[in-house]
Amino acid sequence: MSHTHASPASAGSAPGPLPDPKRWKALVFIALAQLMVVLDATIVNIALPSAQQDLGISDGNRQWVITAYALAFGGLLLFGGRIADLWGRKRTFVTGLIGFAAASAIGGAAQGEAMMLGARALQGVFGALLAPAALSLLAVMFTDAKERAKAFGIYGAIAGGGGAVGLILGGFLTEYLDWRWTFFVNIPFAVVAAIGAYFVISDPAGSRNRSPLDVPGVVLSTLGLVSLVYGFTRAESDGWTDSVTLGLFVASAALLALFILVESRVKAPLLPLRVLTERNRGGIYLSLGLAIIGMFGLFLFLTYYLQVVKGYSPVKTGFAFLPMIAGMITGSTQIGARLMTRIPPRLLMGPGFLVAALGMLILTQLEVGSSYASLLLPGQLLLGLGMGTAFMPAMSLATHGVEPRDSGVASAMVNTSQQVGGAIGTALLNTIAASATTSYVKDHLASTPRNRPAQELMQLDGLVSGYTTAIWVAVGILLAASLIAATFVNAGVPQAATTTGDGVEDEVKIPVVAH
Repeated sequence: MSHTHASPASAGSAPGPLPDPKRWKALVFIALAQLMVVLDATIVNIALPSAQQDLGISDGNRQWVITAYALAFGGLLLFGGRIADLWGRKRTFVTGLIGFAAASAIGGAAQGEAMMLGARALQGVFGALLAPAALSLLAVMFTDAKERAKAFGIYGAIAGGGGAVGLILGGFLTEYLDWRWTFFVNIPFAVVAAIGAYFVISDPAGSRNRSPLDVPGVVLSTLGLVSLVYGFTRAESDGWTDSVTLGLFVASAALLALFILVESRVKAPLLPLRVLTERNRGGIYLSLGLAIIGMFGLFLFLTYYLQVVKGYSPVKTGFAFLPMIAGMITGSTQIGARLMTRIPPRLLMGPGFLVAALGMLILTQLEVGSSYASLLLPGQLLLGLGMGTAFMPAMSLATHGVEPRDSGVASAMVNTSQQVGGAIGTALLNTIAASATTSYVKDHLASTPRNRPAQELMQLDGLVSGYTTAIWVAVGILLAASLIAATFVNAGVPQAATTTGDGVEDEVKIPVVAH
């Protein structure tokens, strides 16, 4: 979720850095907003089984509660970053917070499937305004290399910790109050962050980008991504050869190809192609997107495995995810951050994704009676450790050597690949798991005794068989991410941020733990 913008740091007409207290106060409110957005990506996972039952959402549509948010967010991040450039970062940030709070209120009050999915999509829309503006503000406020590293380190730790807070808070709210409170809890976060931002944050003078908005680019990229993910989602209920499913994939390919054509022709493109074609950035977008596909699908399966198969309460489920989050924070702050300035990024990213694949490989051994301590705990720990280690240098390198005018869109593109990867991962792996479960039940129905306990056990075996089939696919995806990171990314050890002759920062490093 990142959008950075280079800004005049030392040019005569531009103001210097904000006074220390004001700058660090601003970090508090920006980090609070980031906590809310990250928390929202995981808090709903825990509440999903209860919400699904209350609102009568079908199994085939349940992932849309996650996907609608991720897709609106991912599809509109580039647009959100561009709006912040045009409209001012502070104004965009505060508007995003207020809109996010309103969408959360609608989600909490949802009376049916349509209202819930609409609220989640609306949260994604305002999240796409909020996230790029937040990181953009942070990047222009902290111009001193050491201060910036410290600020982004704190921000990254909060972003990573937000996942843990979301899982545990989601469990407590679902169990002791109601799943609706997993939405209502966003409102105080948003109000406090918006009021604080209004009084503490100020936009640097002359930092807006006045070039016209690329409307065709916005429309084509958003429609192309929506078609792509909807195609994956339909494949679960209607099959991969269904005419509508195939039509959506064809439409997506055509729309995204047209988007690239338009971007190569217009004067002020939404996504300048020079950002995509640089070898290192291309490698990062591709490997991060693949890694997120694997990870997001797993979040969904483990939630259902723990609650449906193992019978864990929502609170217990939240705590059961802690090893993954702890591994992620450790990999990011203790391994990635410490080694990032000493060794080339590919030596962290390649092995990091490999360790994550090893964690995922352990989870392919899941059975109905599997032990948490001997299987789920080590698998999650390795997955988190590997992901955290790989994400850290990836986030930093994503804006390395980018022209100042492109630094924002380069960062937003990283997050677009993450969010769209999350949406595709949830849809694709859910489809694979559901198909495998159906096949398992069909194959074992005749040979299973007709008594109820045997039938129920067979159904649970079928569910777990579906999960492990999908997790095997996720292992392959993570291995591909590791290979791409090790071969495409060839940058050397990153240097400290430098300032070009016109006083514009040439590189902004962003250590953010992604979800």
